Amino acid sequence: MTSSATERAALVAELRRCGPDAPTLCAGWSARDLAAHLVVRERRPDAALGLVLPPVAGHAERVRAGLASRPFADLVDLVASGPPRLSPFALPGVDRAVNTGEHFVHAEDLRRAGDEPAPPRDLPAEVRRALWAGLRGRAVLLYRRSPVGVVLETPEGRVVARRAPEGAGTVVLRGDVGEVLLHSFGREAVARVEVEGSPEDVRALAGVDRAV
Repeated sequence: MTSSATERAALVAELRRCGPDAPTLCAGWSARDLAAHLVVRERRPDAALGLVLPPVAGHAERVRAGLASRPFADLVDLVASGPPRLSPFALPGVDRAVNTGEHFVHAEDLRRAGDEPAPPRDLPAEVRRALWAGLRGRAVLLYRRSPVGVVLETPEGRVVARRAPEGAGTVVLRGDVGEVLLHSFGREAVARVEVEGSPEDVRALAGVDRAV
């Protein structure tokens, strides 16, 4: 299995285990909402643009809400079957670079929600490499709004996500690649990451919007 297929299988297993009403780390979303989001992302390019373009976000949300009304099992089956052949997400390079991280983060959105979050998984080496490649490639974009410098360190490598502006310090985020990725995607409340830096710089980073 490819890294993205491995993580898609993990995500689908979590959706089926949790059921439609399970909480997630995505504010206001249940597992049903998350499944509908995943279907929109891969199967409705007209609406998927709303995930990154605010002017069409309303259309995206209407499409997602409509899909969420379908039987949960049908939604999960669509997630499991993957993107249609002509979808950009079906391209092998895009699949590995983008889908591996997307599936990993959303599987953890289910696993770590609620009062008793699950511990980190032991990830296969291929998945770890794909997560690191995706994180390294998007680090600058994710932390572009940071008022302080940001360095990401994992066993797979080190990347400067943001050089410290004049007069600012640098925060180092250190941990397993999956944990650093979760922090980078705004899941710092559950990410098991060592944060190194002055209290002022750490607080400044905590308030940064990392939306793409």
